[in-house]
Formats: sequence, structure tokens, C-alpha cells
Amino acid sequence: MEFFRIHKTIPFMRHALVLNIVSFVTFALAVFFLFHRGLHLSVEFTGGTVMEVAYKQSADVGKVREVVAKLGYQEVQVQSFGTSVQIRLPVAKGMTSTQQSDQVMGALKAIEPTVELRSNEFVGPQVGDELTSNGLKALAMVVVGIMIYLAFRFEWKFALATVLANLHDVVIILGFFAFFQWEFSLAVLAAVLAVLGYSVNESVVIFDRVRENFRRYRKMTTAEVIDSAITSTISRTIITHGSTQLVVLSMFFFGGPTLHYFALALTIGICFGIYSSCFVAAAIAMWLGVKREDLIKGGGPPTKREGETEEDPNAGAVV
Repeated sequence: MEFFRIHKTIPFMRHALVLNIVSFVTFALAVFFLFHRGLHLSVEFTGGTVMEVAYKQSADVGKVREVVAKLGYQEVQVQSFGTSVQIRLPVAKGMTSTQQSDQVMGALKAIEPTVELRSNEFVGPQVGDELTSNGLKALAMVVVGIMIYLAFRFEWKFALATVLANLHDVVIILGFFAFFQWEFSLAVLAAVLAVLGYSVNESVVIFDRVRENFRRYRKMTTAEVIDSAITSTISRTIITHGSTQLVVLSMFFFGGPTLHYFALALTIGICFGIYSSCFVAAAIAMWLGVKREDLIKGGGPPTKREGETEEDPNAGAVV
């Protein structure tokens, strides 16, 4: 399946230096905002009150959120589970968890007298510390797993290039959340981990085509091989990422506040994942000196048999 064909290889690597300078500047800005502003962590990480209330009929989540916001809780998470609603409140100075719960229940009963409190729990900050630690461990395990997988499937230069490109994506996502002070929750952490797998998939597709091109085009330079590989996978990239982005955008616009930042993190990750796979990972692999002998067992180029002509790299390039 393809949208159209490009009959001339696009020289992506000719602009690799400029594009990677842009990447480095963006990465440096993301790191600066992470250290300067920090992440705006949600209740799961900072601690707070988690209460569950029950209605006779399906609750109006928007109205519940509006009522709680009028009490001064601007950073509140409200989730609906049928006739039950879970409310996560940040820690309020001078108030206990019970006092917060009574305050919210009083406001809700003023509008709907039949509402009932099912449970009320306090999530301490130590739980947030554990979540942060486990999240970092999960991120580290994903990175190590990706490196091992790519080192075995391709070559260590590709493994290193892919991991650096993936970390580039993760840091930039976190940089956006730090700069705009968007709420960083467990859902956003899940989106970041999903982006890692999504981005490495794009890199694997391109690197697999690079290995194939090294076998097919014996007279091409490394830069030309990479250019041909990226050009020939553009159609697949447009179809795959476009379809995924449509689903993510539907969650962003129609999923409500619960899925808002999850979809936003995925949107940023998908856009930068395409960019990093094509320009960051491929360029780093080129600068690390990847060559035909690194990817093809048996050493030097095969001898051309009588009557054999080398294929045109632009013939059949799919976009």
C-alpha cells in the first residue's frame, strides 16, 4: 500500500549537520527547563486525598469538576466509573484529608443530596517517591532492552544511535511539560514509555532498509544508502504515523481531561519520533562510521557476476 512514489532519492544526510544542531539546541532547552522549572507532578507523585463518591444515576463529571474547582482546587482529577466518581485532590495546607473530604461532600450534596461517600484515602508523598523510582527503573530497563535487541539484530553503532535518538524524544517531551507546566501523571509516564517503543520501531524499519541497501547497492556511499533507505520508507511512515495520530487526536479532542495530557504526550512523541528516527538516529549512525562490513557477514562486497548490473537505487523507491 502506498500513496505515491518518489523516483529520486532525497538527500536527507546532506542537511544532517544543520538538523542535528537544531536537535541539540532543542534538547538543551528541554534540559534547561527541566532543571529550571521542573515537572508539575500530579497527585500520584506528590500525595493527596483520593475519594470515591456514588450517585444514583450516571454522574456529570464536568459539573463535579466545576463544583470542586469553586472550592479552590484548580489541580483536581475527576474520573467517572458508571455511577461512581473518583476525585483526586492535592494536599491543602492547614487541612487534613478528612476535612478536605467533608468540604467536597458538602459542596456536592448542595447540588445533589443523594450523593454518598464510598471511600476516602490519603496518598502520602512516600508513595510518589516509589512511583518516581519505579518509573525511572522502567525507563532504564526499556533503554537497556532496546540496546541489547538492536545490538543483536543490527550492530552496536545502530543500537547506540537509536538509544540516543530515543532519549532525545523523551527529554523533549519532558521539556514541553516542564516549560508549559502541564500536569505530569502516571498516564503521561505511560505515554512516554509507549513513545520509546514507537520510536524504536521506526528506527528498526529504516535500519533494516539500510542493511538491505548495503547488500543491493555496492557502489553507493553510506550517506547515499541512508538517503535511499529513508526515501523508500516515507510512504510507510505517512500511513503508519498518520493512522496512529488520528487515533491519538481523537483521544485528545474527545477523551476529556483524563486523556488530555496522555494524548498530548503521545502527539509530541510521535512527531519527534519520526524526526529523530530519520535525522537523529540515522545521522549518528553515519557519523559513528557504520559501513557495509558492519551489517553483512562475510566481509567485503560480493563479486559482480557476468551480465549483472547494479540496481538503480531510485527504481522502485516507495513513498
